Amino acid sequence: MRAPLLFAPSIPLTANYARPMIRGCFPSNPGSPEGAMKRFACALVLLLASVTNLQAQAPFYQGKTIRIIVGNLAGDAYDLWARIFAQHMGKYIPGNPTFIVQNMTGAGGVVAANYVYTVAKPDGLTLGTFGPSMYFDQLARRPEVQFDWAKFTWIGNPEQTEFILIMRTDNPYQSIEDVRKAAQPPKCGATGTSTSGYYMPKFLDEGLGIRFNIVTGYPGGGEIDLGIERGELHCRNLTISTYFAREPFLTWHKKGFVRPILQTGKKKRSSSPRRSVHL
Repeated sequence: MRAPLLFAPSIPLTANYARPMIRGCFPSNPGSPEGAMKRFACALVLLLASVTNLQAQAPFYQGKTIRIIVGNLAGDAYDLWARIFAQHMGKYIPGNPTFIVQNMTGAGGVVAANYVYTVAKPDGLTLGTFGPSMYFDQLARRPEVQFDWAKFTWIGNPEQTEFILIMRTDNPYQSIEDVRKAAQPPKCGATGTSTSGYYMPKFLDEGLGIRFNIVTGYPGGGEIDLGIERGELHCRNLTISTYFAREPFLTWHKKGFVRPILQTGKKKRSSSPRRSVHL
């Protein structure tokens, strides 16, 4: 799975400008964080080059500001990635533009995607980052969708990660089999129908008959976490990289407040409990 993705309104690449940039896009240490950032920066430069006046003496982006529209609350994983980009990307682009992050929450990122597609101009000054499964809502023909997923210009993603389903330990649902046998399904929180918090439990429900009560409408991941702490939710699906990298999940895991009961991916993570199911 890839998350998050960085998009721009669809604009064509200018090949004549991009060609000399390609030589610098192959770092000597491609596996390092610096190499990954350089490759990503090159992809962004090649995209943004399409709006540059080739004959201009000053770089197009000199003195300009590029916005990154984030469909999540401040502090969520996608927001943190966007702020890392904003801190470092300007120095890799001719003209050294300023980057700012603008949070635009709603419907699990659909509000942000609609804005980037229908409102933002295709001038290279607006980017968007939202979930890679957003096209599910378009395929389902949900009325709130105003974008055509195929017409976004895809730039890249900072990581490839899988998903993990966590459950509070102070309830009867200690394993997937417990959920399958339960008379009342556990409540899992999600921000919207295009997020993994929704479609992973939905897949288990409709595909395997393992029922979940999915509660949507939370503004962000932090609100879902509070819902779990307050006891109004039993479970949440999120990326493995988020769960094993930051709070409150590190403390939850250490204290045994939650238990992973399922994870996706080609290989089961060694730190996941033995009773968790690997898909």
